[in-house]
Amino acid sequence: MGFQAGQLFVNLPVNDLQASINFFTAFGFGFNSHFTDENATCMILNDITFVMLLTKEFFKTFVSKEIVDTSSHTEVILAFSASSREEVHELVDKALAAGGKKYNDPIDHGFMYSWSFQDIDGHLWESVYMEEGTPEQA
Repeated sequence: MGFQAGQLFVNLPVNDLQASINFFTAFGFGFNSHFTDENATCMILNDITFVMLLTKEFFKTFVSKEIVDTSSHTEVILAFSASSREEVHELVDKALAAGGKKYNDPIDHGFMYSWSFQDIDGHLWESVYMEEGTPEQA
């Protein structure tokens, strides 16, 4: 097997850092206070996966390209696993209650079940449950 990454840090530009913190706190995520200031925060997805929420002004200091307009374009779908179909609904319901928007209806592939939403900045997130085993076994 080739290279295997350790920790993953996804960086996302946000319009209002505090509003994004409030949204993801209501969703149930925590933050690392050591990497939080007026420009950015480090949202903890799990022990090795983090999302850096950066003000757009601060994000622009890292890139020379334009930031995607999430009202009309999609650059990425951030998918995370859930432990059951019910948890997929619980997680998306929390996001919607916190101000997110429904992106699509739940999708049932039999062995895989997912539902997507947009956060308050228009980034696409997907909650996914996959049954154990390969698709042929599930």
